[in-house]
Amino acid sequence: MTTFQSLGLEEQFLQAIADLGFETPSEVQEKTIPLLLENETDMVSLAQTGTGKTAAFGFPMLQKINVESRTTQGLILSPTRELCLQITSELKLYGKYLKGLNVVAIYGGASITEQANQIKKGAQIIVATPGRMKDMIGRRMIDISKIEYCVLDEADEMLNMGFYEDITEILSHSPEDKNTWLFSATMPKEVAAIAKNFMHKPIEVTVGTKNVGADTVTHEFYMVNAKDRYQALKRLADANPDIFSVVFCRTKRDTQKVAEMLIEDGYNAAALHGDLSQNQRDLVMKSFRNRQIQMLVATDVAARGIDVEDITHVINYQLPDEIETYTHRSGRTGRAGKKGVSMVIISKSELKKIKAIEKIIQKSFIQKEIPSGMEICEKQLFHLANNIKDTEINHDIDPYLPKIHEVLEKFSKEELIKKVFSVEFTRFYNYYKKAKDLNVDGGSRSYDADAAEKFSGDSTRFFINLGRKDGLQWMDLKDLVREITELGKDDVFHVDTMDTFSFFNTDEAHTEKVLEAFHGVQFNNRKVDIEVSKDRGGRRPRGGKGRDKGRGEGRKKGGFDKKGKFKGEDRGKQASDDRPQFKGKNRKKEDRPKTGGTGGKRRRRM
Repeated sequence: MTTFQSLGLEEQFLQAIADLGFETPSEVQEKTIPLLLENETDMVSLAQTGTGKTAAFGFPMLQKINVESRTTQGLILSPTRELCLQITSELKLYGKYLKGLNVVAIYGGASITEQANQIKKGAQIIVATPGRMKDMIGRRMIDISKIEYCVLDEADEMLNMGFYEDITEILSHSPEDKNTWLFSATMPKEVAAIAKNFMHKPIEVTVGTKNVGADTVTHEFYMVNAKDRYQALKRLADANPDIFSVVFCRTKRDTQKVAEMLIEDGYNAAALHGDLSQNQRDLVMKSFRNRQIQMLVATDVAARGIDVEDITHVINYQLPDEIETYTHRSGRTGRAGKKGVSMVIISKSELKKIKAIEKIIQKSFIQKEIPSGMEICEKQLFHLANNIKDTEINHDIDPYLPKIHEVLEKFSKEELIKKVFSVEFTRFYNYYKKAKDLNVDGGSRSYDADAAEKFSGDSTRFFINLGRKDGLQWMDLKDLVREITELGKDDVFHVDTMDTFSFFNTDEAHTEKVLEAFHGVQFNNRKVDIEVSKDRGGRRPRGGKGRDKGRGEGRKKGGFDKKGKFKGEDRGKQASDDRPQFKGKNRKKEDRPKTGGTGGKRRRRM
């Protein structure tokens, strides 16, 4: 078994490691630390988030710098403020026995003057976000012309966030003969370009396989109708009473909305996205680290750099636009050798994305079913029982026991157990006893062929100003139309979804009912525009870039004004990246037990 002593680290660092309680190095540390200590070389290290990369580059840099010099010798670039502060904190712990060591964090949202003053005092190592670093170099507040070591940490995430030009500018002010160490979870072409343009014959260290998911994470997907996505999220949370999770959404608006709904329903939840101030972000992350928040709803950008221990679940409320991003999401759990679960909630039309992700991460997904109401009740019941069993007795209650006995003396042991459990269980049972099955049967067909084959009468073709950019695939739109109009399963057919608009058919007899049902309905806080199209439908949608052409015969190309009225030439401007639920006079609000609280204690929990 490899030990830290065998890696070539000096005694002062071995003492710091012992103080931290580390026993054996991780794979990336075992492969990287000796290599960097023994060689002056550029290096590309591919390893998943949470595998100990900070120590892998931190100890070699600390051992190689001259701590007696006040010159800046090491630069570490990281994508987010949170990760920047985390790396700085860890380096200080690693170098606690290095007298005179000064590691300074440089990031946005804090006083640039104060940071410049810390640099002037002499910082051997600077840990920085690219934006603030570029700004301070431009103001001549920082001199990196003599650095010997440069680390690009989470390189793929920095490039995904648009920092390529900033990184290029920063590196142009550094010496060509420095050692550059690039650490990344994935190796897209942009990261490969960085290695090619800014590094000289880098040694490559790969932990596992390029771009694959961590072995400690189990991947699951649950297939539901799009309109049931939020209910599915709640059931997954209720079926895992000890959940400590990050819930990923695609947009800031969806993130805020889902978090607000969870809080309203009594869950310990909060949103993390780019519209929050730095102070708000700090408060949210502090609450999450202290486990006052069980479900952190976040965008991909905001969640980058989160390093919180013991996250049990990552829940993909929506799949990312870039499939490679899934690797980063799932890497938030299953860290430091612990087990984690990555759950994905999808609609039927997204099944092909699961296959694509499997190819990238080289791991198989397990298809599971959303638990039924009674399964959740059972889980919660035994969770409560275990909590009672494991609760330590507080003997401060002893003086009150005689009166308590007096109140409860008429009840048997069995009756008392029933009453204790009924306090919480009844509320859960009443909520779930009539809960419907949310699961959708999978299938490979991407067109509503069955309904088309069954229909033999005259039909009406409708145009609607909703499409794929609203998060609606053909099955999602069919479900939405059926719920608003209260039509049967086979009454809506020939559903063709385009980017910014769609078509569907119903029996001609339902024409007035459909038009009346959609009157006043809103989606993304804008009016849904629906009207009869002269195109009768019945054709299978064609693939390719020209798919939107010619789909609206009898209807001119155009967009919609702010009132939802048709006009102009550009259909695309009306689309939105947000995907909230629709609302209108026919929207049925599900009866929920009032749980109380606004994000404090999760009172629906047992």
